[in-house]
Amino acid sequence: MKNNIDIMSKIVCFSFFLLAFFSCKHHENEYHSITDKIEAESKNYHGTSISSEAYIGDIKTIEITEGMHTFLIPERKSQIKSYACTECHTKPLTQMQSKDLKKAHWDIKLDHANANTMNCVTCHNPDNTDDLKSLTGKSIDFNNSHNLCSQCHTKQFEDWKGGAHGKRIGGWAPPRASMTCVNCHNPHKPHFESRWPARFNTQKVKERE
Repeated sequence: MKNNIDIMSKIVCFSFFLLAFFSCKHHENEYHSITDKIEAESKNYHGTSISSEAYIGDIKTIEITEGMHTFLIPERKSQIKSYACTECHTKPLTQMQSKDLKKAHWDIKLDHANANTMNCVTCHNPDNTDDLKSLTGKSIDFNNSHNLCSQCHTKQFEDWKGGAHGKRIGGWAPPRASMTCVNCHNPHKPHFESRWPARFNTQKVKERE
């Protein structure tokens, strides 16, 4: 009985050895995973000599760092037609709300989340309208509005930081310059409407009618 147990133990140990041996890299160009291959073949990569700086054009940018990623984004505040907000909002919002005052921002309709979840002051700071505010009440500069979006849209934010989500400005060569959330999405109505391509088959349109 003891001999049988010893034999079985040796067989199990030998099986584990074979599994470990054949699963390990045993040829120069074989790797455990695609990330191992990328890391191994990137050791001698020292960047590129080309630059996309000339293609950024006259877009005013600022440099930000998010996690391990440092890159350029368009400066936002100078592009907002009605900024600075305090030019009109001279007092905190609670002191300016009155039935006698003409309703402001009548042309903005909020279509972002359920009305029980979100209203204007979910994102806008009612005490300092020149800033946005986080869910915990901390001020967020308009130039860093992506930090506001990241509170709910965490997956998209992580993809954006790494360069997988959003549009690049210029090209893929450094320096990296990327559009932010509000450069592509209307923050008050972020979903994209269905649209036809610039050129389409008019016969198909007639058939759908």
